[in-house]
Amino acid sequence: MAPAKPPRDDDPHLVIQPRPYDHPDVRSLVDDLYLEQVGRYGFADAPNEDPTDFAPPLGVFLVAYADGIPCACGGMRAYRPGVAEIKKMYVTPTHRGRGLGRRILDNLEQAAHAASARRIILETGSRNTEALSLYIRAGHRAIPAYRERDATINRALAKDLIDGRVERRYPGKSDVSGRAFQLGVDDMRCS
Repeated sequence: MAPAKPPRDDDPHLVIQPRPYDHPDVRSLVDDLYLEQVGRYGFADAPNEDPTDFAPPLGVFLVAYADGIPCACGGMRAYRPGVAEIKKMYVTPTHRGRGLGRRILDNLEQAAHAASARRIILETGSRNTEALSLYIRAGHRAIPAYRERDATINRALAKDLIDGRVERRYPGKSDVSGRAFQLGVDDMRCS
């Protein structure tokens, strides 16, 4: 079977829309994310978030639709002045491998820039090798945990915005060299 082609920026079958966090499509996707995390780790953060955290002008929550079906999501919110946090990134299993996570991430980074963020932070699970690879390819790097988390389970990453711009960086596989999958506790202590 041939791999799925990534969606084009002008793909009429793919639309990314901002949605309030309490929108039914958002709720469905973040509930699916929650169930997947519970299945992977045995526990997960509850999907309950304050909808105002993702409200403009300092936040946004995006949903991608393929042929009208909600298939990916992610949010950006202010963490503190100058720092934006990316949360609840998720792509449905049937839509993975098509570049939707990258598209959502790019849009969230642009939204962070528009909200005057100079740095973007996020967390993901240590077993979520796909997400770690995406974030590393996009220029995020390991940082110390910014919340009280178990470093054997969670990874904190950050990306600085260069001269007020979002730096886009998607190196080939050789640049990643598997390191994203092997970040240890010591790696998380250095920024």
